[in-house]
Amino acid sequence: MISRILGFIRDMLFARIFGIDSGTDAFFVAFKIPNFLRRLFAEGAFSQAFVPVLSDYKEQGSQQALKLFIDRTAGTLSLILFLVTVVGVIAAPVLITVFAPGFSGEGKQHELAVQMLRITFPYLFFISLVAFAGGILNSHGKFAVPAFTPVFLNICMIAAAIWLSPLMTDPIVALAWGVFAAGIVQLLFQFPALYKLGLLPKPRWGGKDPGVKRILKLMLPAIFGVSITQINLLLDTLIASFLAAGSVSWLYYSDRLVEFPLGIFGIALATVILPSLSKSHAADNPVEFSRSLDWALRLVLLIGLPASIGLLILAEPMLSTLFQYEAFGADDVVFAGKSLMAYSIGLLGFILVKVLVPGFSSRKDMKTPVRFGIYAMIANMGMNIALVFPLAHAGLALATSLGAFFNASLLLTKLLKDKIYKPGKNWANLLVKIIFANEMMALFLYLCVDTEQWFAWSALDRAVNLAMWIVLGAIIYALSLLIIGIKPRNFLSK
Repeated sequence: MISRILGFIRDMLFARIFGIDSGTDAFFVAFKIPNFLRRLFAEGAFSQAFVPVLSDYKEQGSQQALKLFIDRTAGTLSLILFLVTVVGVIAAPVLITVFAPGFSGEGKQHELAVQMLRITFPYLFFISLVAFAGGILNSHGKFAVPAFTPVFLNICMIAAAIWLSPLMTDPIVALAWGVFAAGIVQLLFQFPALYKLGLLPKPRWGGKDPGVKRILKLMLPAIFGVSITQINLLLDTLIASFLAAGSVSWLYYSDRLVEFPLGIFGIALATVILPSLSKSHAADNPVEFSRSLDWALRLVLLIGLPASIGLLILAEPMLSTLFQYEAFGADDVVFAGKSLMAYSIGLLGFILVKVLVPGFSSRKDMKTPVRFGIYAMIANMGMNIALVFPLAHAGLALATSLGAFFNASLLLTKLLKDKIYKPGKNWANLLVKIIFANEMMALFLYLCVDTEQWFAWSALDRAVNLAMWIVLGAIIYALSLLIIGIKPRNFLSK
């Protein structure tokens, strides 16, 4: 929560200082490439492959064997990341051409993006090791330190925007240096917690270690299976680089608002459930495994659906309140609002994918999510082409949302078909009641919120009204749930 709130402050600052132009588009691409690779390899494939193997060592091996495995994994991962980082820095011009081909015709924009990518790419090295450390801590029930770590990214970028950017020829380049510094700070922050557990790694090469080999073998298919949403978002950026100037930034700001509930709830739930599922599988307890999945899916429905509806109805008021200052105009709010509405439709799908993939990866089944992920990516590419012409950048966002639901439906169907997941009692009743409560909330917000006058209000008026409608919407939703018999204690435990 702290990290996401600081993230909003960061983005509000960016919108106020830098606005939306070809320079901001260049930075968001330069930041998105290492961030994409981080989510793909570190938080995605590596975490999903590492945590189940680590759980096996915890459950079945000695502390000494666990420490040796961690040391060898750290050494192997560090060497691979170092080599990838060197290649990435050297090949920055090629990467910008591949990920944002529309920049190639804009000499200054392309050069600026290349310059910033060379500064931000080492972030991949540091943040991947942060994910490795976080996997160790999470598997030992220490969730606070890994959860708080992203706060430092926002602090470093805010500091760079305020104090470093005025000193630079191209002020936007300061943000790239903020990203670089954040990687180092985040890694150092993990060390004391690892030292306390007696698991601070002493890196050593482990290419022949059986545990390391298992991780590398599991990682290859997991790359697609767990991070398909990120690949689709990157495809959006690629196509958006050919659209009107500002399209990349409009998608960025709308994606940031979707990332708020996804990060606070979806990723947090997936992070907590993976060690639980891995432990149940290692202990050969399919009943507890299914019960954990069922508990997570009920929470997804309870929280994810109202969050999706709230974002859809309050899209423009939120963007206006958070970002419409100085260089970020009313037109930017309207255009970003279109893509936010499209992304909000898929929020539930994004969260479902985050929660369902651990149902496979915890059992070391990486091939199934890969296969489904490829299907979803192909479908997303087809929908991108079909929707970008009538809806421009919003069509790209809508295609990503529909692709997430397609991926989630494939994953859930497979878990049900193989009887890995057996739904608990009263699902149909729960579904009807939650839909009813969401209808009450949606009707209330739709009838009461006047979005037309929002742009004319002062910043304070916008903030007060937005907070009021969010709180009132949540109250209407909660009261509707209580009236029809759904109580918080039904979701507090598995």
